[in-house]
Parts: sequence; structure tokens; C-alpha cells
Amino acid sequence: MKDAQGDPAYGRTNWRRFAVAVGVPTLVAGGLVVALAQGALAASFSISGSQFKLSADRLEGQGFTQYSGALKKKNGQLVPAAMSGINSATLTKLCQSVAAGPITLRIEAGNDPKNPVEAEDLLIGMSELSGNATFEDIDIGQDASTLTRDGRPVEEHGEEGSFGQQARTVTIDGLRQKAYSTSASTFRLSGMSLKLYVGQSGKECFEG
Repeated sequence: MKDAQGDPAYGRTNWRRFAVAVGVPTLVAGGLVVALAQGALAASFSISGSQFKLSADRLEGQGFTQYSGALKKKNGQLVPAAMSGINSATLTKLCQSVAAGPITLRIEAGNDPKNPVEAEDLLIGMSELSGNATFEDIDIGQDASTLTRDGRPVEEHGEEGSFGQQARTVTIDGLRQKAYSTSASTFRLSGMSLKLYVGQSGKECFEG
């Protein structure tokens, strides 16, 4: 099966190119603002608005969805985001970093491939994502309000008539992500290490 550009609809794909098919979130920001104000979309908690970086050598997920959404700050401001839901996932060599001025907080876990990080009911609100992705049984262009693969209630996805996609499985090698929020019902961090760096550059999970 092929998409409109003639590329395989599933298989090994450059994630950055694939994400273009989802639609840049800012292009639909106006509609998202209206939808969230009317209750068509849900924000589970108030975000800070600051982004953090997350990387992993490999992510393997069961039950994947992606759609355009909006996150809400405490002051009511809405932040457009690409939302990705995964029913269950494992991540190898996970790194998460948050930089605030001269201070960088860095968390690492799952460095042992036999004991990866495990997450259930994972939902990520992001602005950027790159890596090499493989999808199995993928549906591209599905109405976002009908997505079900991630196991979340159908009404917690995108607005009716908006673009969505879902797959039975997703695998991403060389994951690099900038996100506003991550939530999960369970997050198991094997071999977790947390370090605080002050006045030291180059301590984020990746540059850029």
C-alpha cells in the first residue's frame, strides 16, 4: 500500500518527513483554540509552557495514535501540540533533560537493554519529533475523533473531521523529541539516575 506521495504507507520511514503528513500544528491552531474552548478537546493538567528534551536509543510501542491537539497553561493560554498516544511502550537508554538558565536537570534510565523503561497509557504533547520509525497496520488520514488504538476513550482524541492516524505497533530508533507534556498511568524507570548541573553546557540529552 502507498500513500499519496508514492511512499510505502508503513515500513521504515524518516519520522520528520512522516510528521509533515500529520500537518504542522500551528496551521490548525485557530480551529484548535475554538475546539478546546467548546470542550471538544481535553487538557488533563495545566502545562508550564516550557519544553523539555527526551531521547532514547529505541522505543517500541503497542497501540499508537497521533493527532493535532492543544494544551492549556494555567493562565488559560492554549499551546498547539502534536499529540501521540501509546497504549504500552518500552524505551532503551532513555534521557530526559530540562534547561532553565544556567541549570540543567537530567534524568537517565533503562541503560540495560534487558531492563528498559516501561510505560503504560502514554500520552505526549510535543512540538518536534525525529528518528527512524517503523509502523505496522497503519491507517493514515483517519478521522481523529474515531481513534482507538492507544486504548484511551475515543472522546479524548481530536476534533471530529480533523486529521488523525493510528497503527497497531510503532518502533522508533534514534528518538529525539521536544515536548511540553508527558503523562502515563504507569512509568517504570529501571536504573534511574537524576543529576543537576549548574553552569555546565552540553548536559542536555541532545543539541538543537
